[in-house]
Formats: sequence, C-alpha cells, structure tokens
Amino acid sequence: MIVWTAQYLLFVLAAVFVLVWLVAEHGRGRIAMAIAAVFGVILMVGLLYVAKDVHHDPRPFVQNPHIKPLFGHSRDDGFPSDHSIAAGLIAGLTAWRHRLIGALLGLGAAAIAWARVAAHVHHLQDVLAGLLLGVVAAVLASLAAAWVLTRVETSRRDNATPASTTG
Repeated sequence: MIVWTAQYLLFVLAAVFVLVWLVAEHGRGRIAMAIAAVFGVILMVGLLYVAKDVHHDPRPFVQNPHIKPLFGHSRDDGFPSDHSIAAGLIAGLTAWRHRLIGALLGLGAAAIAWARVAAHVHHLQDVLAGLLLGVVAAVLASLAAAWVLTRVETSRRDNATPASTTG
C-alpha cells in the first residue's frame, strides 16, 4: 500500500482534477482553471529548480546504506519532493475553486508525502517543502489567472463600448 500510494496516487489526484475541470466547471470557471493550471505548472517547475539549487539533501538510502527503499529510485537529491510539489499544486488549484474536493485532494497529497517518507525515498523536510511549494504555486497561479481574465474582460468591455462623438 505504501509503494502504491508513493508512486501512483498522484495520477489519481491528477485524474480527479481533470474530472472537476470537465464536469464541475463551465464558461469562465473552466477557462480560469485551465489558465491557473498552465501558470501553476510553470511556477511549480521554476520553484522546484530554484529549491533544488538552493538546498541539497541526499536521499535517506544514500545517506545511510543500511536503509533500503521500498522501490527502486535514482540516487539524486531528494529536495524538494517532485511528487509532493505536484500533489500540492493539484490540491491547491482544486481547493481554490472547490473547497471540499480540494480538501480531499489535500488529504491525498499528504498521503503521498507520508508514503514517500515511509518508503525511504525522501526525508520529512523534502515532502513538506514540496507540499508548501506546490500550494504556493497554486495560489500564485490562481491569482494570476484571475488577473488575466479580469484584464481580458475589461479590454473586451472597453473595445465593445462605442467611441463617443463630439458634435
């Protein structure tokens, strides 16, 4: 169960996000969620690379050869957890529009983080940083999407208003 949660629950979270987008969103909400998802992935990748460059943390099984991971994994640095940052982003983006579903996905994100530590492929700091960075990316992306949509709507409204004529 730990291995499945650590490796595959993220795909379930992503599928739920897509289902929410397809079923629960219409019109402006669907567009906002799509824009936020694109911005979120860009921010997530940027934050991931900055964090990896700033802090290096060997994986538990690299630090201590007596620790055996529950599944095969590369020996690269584990900070921050890629799975946790993606899960935090998905949960955050969903919670921005649907609190209950977002909270459930947040529990799933926490389960992924816990399972990655239990599987000995991450330290606690790796997964906590990943979750936090994912949520930060979700909030910033959601705010950016709302700003973009407001600008587009304002521009359309301004362009649709006939120019006043002086006579």
